[in-house]
Amino acid sequence: MKRAFAVFVGLLATSSTSAAQTPVAIVEEIQGKVTGAEFMDYLTPKTVIKLGKDSSIVISYLKSCRREKIEGIGTVIIGTAESLVHLASVKEDQPECDANHANATTRETSAVAATAFRSVEMKGNSQLNEPQLTLYGSSPLVQATGPGALVVERLDERGERLQIDLDGKQFKDKFYDFAAHKKALVPGGIYLAKFKSSRIVFEIDARARPGTTPIVGRLVMMD
Repeated sequence: MKRAFAVFVGLLATSSTSAAQTPVAIVEEIQGKVTGAEFMDYLTPKTVIKLGKDSSIVISYLKSCRREKIEGIGTVIIGTAESLVHLASVKEDQPECDANHANATTRETSAVAATAFRSVEMKGNSQLNEPQLTLYGSSPLVQATGPGALVVERLDERGERLQIDLDGKQFKDKFYDFAAHKKALVPGGIYLAKFKSSRIVFEIDARARPGTTPIVGRLVMMD
């Protein structure tokens, strides 16, 4: 096991720098003494995390949807789809999530594009109104950095619209959690979220539950 661990570390050291800069996972929970990561940090490949006595960390991978609870004294090295864990114990599960987190958001890059997008929204029958992302929790966790108006409106039925005026003091300056504010959207609904120049259309799975369900299944990355 020690030899395999050393070989893996060597392989990571030879991987490209650009790959290492792309977030592949998020920290959902931390208990005890953990160094190298904090709650709600995005993690990139080759990140090294160390756990002390009676410590634990929950890591969720954005693409593979693998969710790991790692406990006990040990070392964790972040991979692209799962972690390499030395000494500590690992329990993994596979919550439902959509691997399109990072690629779903569109941006208005010009006034012409913005006008076109708004006209499409009004028609209600364009491919741009088709969901780019499915959420498996009905209380989204939205990554929206800084101050601004976060608008969420339902597309498949009229009347449901939320405007949340963010002051830039959301958690880590960028996360607004519907669950923490006891808000939830309707299972089966299709929604458009807007924040600054970012736009995303998503649907809520018909079986989605409100509240603090696994983060990887309800994450919306607006920027």
